[in-house]
Amino acid sequence: MAALKKTDLYIKGLKIAWDEINQNSYLRNIRTIAGISSLTFHAPITFFVGENGSGKSTLLEAMAVAYGFNPEGGTVNYNFSTYDSHSELCDALTLSKSFQKVYCGYYLRAESFYNVATMEEEYSETEAEWKKLKLHKKSHGESFLTIINEYFNSNGLFFLDEPEAALSPQRQMTLLLKIAESVKKNSQFFIVTHSPVLLTLPGAEILSFDNDNLHKIEYVETESYRISEMFINHREQILKRLLS
Repeated sequence: MAALKKTDLYIKGLKIAWDEINQNSYLRNIRTIAGISSLTFHAPITFFVGENGSGKSTLLEAMAVAYGFNPEGGTVNYNFSTYDSHSELCDALTLSKSFQKVYCGYYLRAESFYNVATMEEEYSETEAEWKKLKLHKKSHGESFLTIINEYFNSNGLFFLDEPEAALSPQRQMTLLLKIAESVKKNSQFFIVTHSPVLLTLPGAEILSFDNDNLHKIEYVETESYRISEMFINHREQILKRLLS
């Protein structure tokens, strides 16, 4: 089964109606976000990269919530709230969707994964299903991989916010393989990441939030790659400068 073509992507693009957002909203101070009125996606894997605070997770969250996912994560069937922290951006954002049917999906965010794991027992359809997951009985990384293996299937739509946070470099390669396999089975991914491992996925579109404007870049242009390469190749000089 081939990967989704551009014309078949579940989410083809988005528009933001800024007149529906309060003039005093902090969203207007996130320059990269404030510069977006519309956006078109071109690949089944879209990476959001950039420095902390540049708006990557804010946009990803708004897209996930606008599609119907719970703000704290989980599948579209999850409906709980331990802390209402998502922005108003989701209410002003309109997604351009295809007529292709999505059969599965998941919004995975590192910062609220504990809450999702806690709710798994309640949302599991059977006791056997919950016992199979046992998320709180596993390490953070093992729990992540359990969710990945359980939910990443064909014809799916997935939003991942810094999925590498709990994963070793080796497990990041496991995740990379799982994403690639799912894409071949007609799945689409939007991923916020700082991982130079995940960013190597072939055919992905990388959108940078740096320099106050959203723009497409290549893998070797990402800060994740450039800094990792520089540190590995010149670690002694860098450490001497940092620690002196």
